[in-house]
Amino acid sequence: MGEAGPDATAALAAPLWAPRAWIAGRWHDAVVLQAGADGHWEHIEAGVAAPAGAMRLAGPVVAGLVNGHSHAFQRAFAGLAERREGEHDDFWAWRDGMYRVALRLTAPQLRAIAAQLYVELLRGGYTHTCEFHYLHNDAAGRAYVPLAGAGLSMAEALVAGADAAGMGLTLLPAVYERAGFAQAQLHAEQRRFAADAAAVLDLRTALRALARTRGAGLPALQVGVALHSLRAATPQAIERLRRDEDAGPIHIHIAEQVREVDDCLRATGLRPIQWLLQHAAPDRRWHLVHATHATAAEIAGVAASGAGVVLCPSTEANLGDGVVDLPGWLDQGVAITLGSDSNVTRSGTEEVRLLEYSQRLLRRLRCVAAAPQHGAPSTAARLWTRVTEAGAAAAGLQRWGLQVGARADLLVVDTAASALLGIPAAHLLDAVVFSSPARPFRDVLVAGRWVVRNHHHGAAGAIATRFAAALGEVWEGE
Repeated sequence: MGEAGPDATAALAAPLWAPRAWIAGRWHDAVVLQAGADGHWEHIEAGVAAPAGAMRLAGPVVAGLVNGHSHAFQRAFAGLAERREGEHDDFWAWRDGMYRVALRLTAPQLRAIAAQLYVELLRGGYTHTCEFHYLHNDAAGRAYVPLAGAGLSMAEALVAGADAAGMGLTLLPAVYERAGFAQAQLHAEQRRFAADAAAVLDLRTALRALARTRGAGLPALQVGVALHSLRAATPQAIERLRRDEDAGPIHIHIAEQVREVDDCLRATGLRPIQWLLQHAAPDRRWHLVHATHATAAEIAGVAASGAGVVLCPSTEANLGDGVVDLPGWLDQGVAITLGSDSNVTRSGTEEVRLLEYSQRLLRRLRCVAAAPQHGAPSTAARLWTRVTEAGAAAAGLQRWGLQVGARADLLVVDTAASALLGIPAAHLLDAVVFSSPARPFRDVLVAGRWVVRNHHHGAAGAIATRFAAALGEVWEGE
């Protein structure tokens, strides 16, 4: 499927040895990590001397992050919606501009855009991305049939982009049936998004078949499903996906905007998360994207269900969504994953920082996410650990992080970066998150293969050239 990622044939043979590694919420010294031929960790041990022939890493290591929510095509729109010509601008006005982008893109352009995005995300600390995919149709609204046929579909373009970059990928084809609670049809500008539950399940089957045909040396392609939102999916579609035992992870945008909450109340008599809890019986497969406007009772209900949330701080700030109740989600023990969403920001550390800073601005306090009463005085450590632990379920993986059986991904921290120079070892993770600007990650490993070495991605130059050409075509005449 498309190009192989950088060093796609260069699997690790020798063990790795790190001076320090962040494992299970704390630093461990002198850590050996051995990846198996299948690209997963088969041995991790702390407190040992470097074995003969081991590759000594250039700095401390942390697990890569799962990006729990991305719309790769919106990378083409980053920085282009920051002007206001009239008296009012909000999410819904931004959405009209986003539709223009969606209607312009071709599959080859999306492949170029996705590859560039994934290189940027790798450098930003993400080693796996969950693509919430709803560009199902061509510009005229015709479905791409068959998948892997003569032409390149948008789903295949995303896979090809991930392969070129060396990024792990979970594809989440999304149900998108209607324009709103009281609007049974889609608007004309939404024609590329149209897909009911049957179409999404068929696409899931085709993508899983595609995953089995990809070449060796690439992270396994994961496939789940998504519901765009309660307003865009009928109750019947929600029920069909809920009852599908093979669905994989199920993601849904929910309660992102106050207007969305108000519309749901008018249409159903319930708030969005209320409705989901009462009518869809979410479980551990479910991941609620944004959940910005959630009551304490709703947070408790989500916690009881076992579902997780995916928070996207930079996009939620950019779109003026509001500020999430972070202490509420943390205190209830809900699994939290971070997402880049509209991709105005492609840095995991910046998302963690923004998540905390929004709370400080709202509450006029510092270190809001820290919990010294539970032995977690470091804001960065508590958040980094929580979002790392939640990544596996969001991506449809059995394990994640620096543990045996998880995919062999890691980030090598560049302690020579200007923002990290001279930082005491005990405060390194604090500085990685909160001291900026910086390029904190020197090397990036995905599935036992180096995709970034000393800040260099082997395919970055060619990928950037294709990306610039694609954007030139998309925005020609603007």
